[in-house]
Amino acid sequence: MNSSANRMPFLIRISRPARAALTSALWLGLFVALVAPARLLAAKQLYTCAMHRQIVRDKPGNCPICGMKLEPMRMGKAAASSEPAHRTIKYYKSTMLPEISKKPGKDSMGMEMVPVYEGVTRAAASDADAITVDPQTIQEMNFKTSLVERGPAIRSLRTVGIVAYDERRLSVVTTRFDGWIDRLAVNATWTSVRAGQTLFEIYSPELYNAELNYLVALKSEPGTPGPLTRAALQRLRLLDVSDAFIASIARTGKARRDYPFPAPTDGVVTLKNIVEGQMVRAGEPLFHLADLSRVWVNAQLYERDLMGVAQGQAVSVRMTYGMNTEYPATIEQILPQVENDTRSAVARIALPNPGGMLRPGMFAEVRIPVHLAASALLVPNSAVVRSGKENVAFVALPGGVFEPRTVVLGGEVDGGRDIVLSGLKAGDRVVTSGEFMLDSESQLQEAIQKMIKPTPETAVPTAAAKP
Repeated sequence: MNSSANRMPFLIRISRPARAALTSALWLGLFVALVAPARLLAAKQLYTCAMHRQIVRDKPGNCPICGMKLEPMRMGKAAASSEPAHRTIKYYKSTMLPEISKKPGKDSMGMEMVPVYEGVTRAAASDADAITVDPQTIQEMNFKTSLVERGPAIRSLRTVGIVAYDERRLSVVTTRFDGWIDRLAVNATWTSVRAGQTLFEIYSPELYNAELNYLVALKSEPGTPGPLTRAALQRLRLLDVSDAFIASIARTGKARRDYPFPAPTDGVVTLKNIVEGQMVRAGEPLFHLADLSRVWVNAQLYERDLMGVAQGQAVSVRMTYGMNTEYPATIEQILPQVENDTRSAVARIALPNPGGMLRPGMFAEVRIPVHLAASALLVPNSAVVRSGKENVAFVALPGGVFEPRTVVLGGEVDGGRDIVLSGLKAGDRVVTSGEFMLDSESQLQEAIQKMIKPTPETAVPTAAAKP
């Protein structure tokens, strides 16, 4: 009997009260071994790598990835503080991913989600969100800051324009009588001509007969022109004969066989349909002339940009060749049609071209200043960390403290700035260089705080707990 009792396990042989006391002692030892080091982590100095923020050590050393010296990381005051008292939990969020949940649990990466309390937002961050960095680290990380200011919000819309003919300065050369081309004075396209310059000489029996009738009328009605003279003169003018040619035959008293056809305007020959010796019909187009003293620039505008552009608005046109000359101009008309293929409309800009430097078919860069607001809160766009779900800016506070704030942006404007709708105020000093390191440290700080806080599973069982 005694030998059997000696072989019984130790826990079975002790009494029930002693067994309960021993169990409580084992639980307490387990808590001291597992939980107490985590609680003490809040009071320790942590070290991290400036390039790899995921490396955190409790003593100085070198980064195992890049070999750089680990830097001291100083947390905010809330690193050792407890959870906010008398606060209601709104939801739980992931420390690494843009995930939220109404219930406690883990995110898709398997990490515990942290609670977000009522009245605590990142836009009005508490001490728990602030990051404290020592002066030496600030100098080594080359932090730069800039002020949030108010000013006019102007966004320059840049688009492509194509130089085209001014359709109001195009002309077609044709005759009002049949004839034969005896001599061609302008015998090539793209030849520049002046108004009144002879384009070709044409023989027309109809025109020659009208000249003879006019001379006969002049001889029959000397002095004051009579009805016959006026009728013959009117016939020559209806045939589009120049006044200089009519005065010439009246002065010499001889009809001319060939009529020198003059250019109606200055310009260049864009189309030539005749050769010497050719017979032409009345109304047949012989030449196309384009006056290039003024041209159009057709600028493309996408649908989303049409609301900020209006007729009569001042623009700047810059050519992409030569001396990169800029031409001030205004929008003459916004065409009402939107192209199906490009989903863009055309803004027509008229430009003077005295030297002929602007040639149809050239590309141009058109800058259209769009005035979004007379006064808006502006922040450098380099100060905003864009994560896809929210935009965060770090406000530099005294004592090396950096406070992250969620900002709502209203669009980009000139000068590399963004319009701020909420989250910042005028006079705030925001970080413009090194903000990505602060953002990674902010996320890391949340993860460390979650690790060092006790969870219900690690709570110490009371002495009254039953084994």
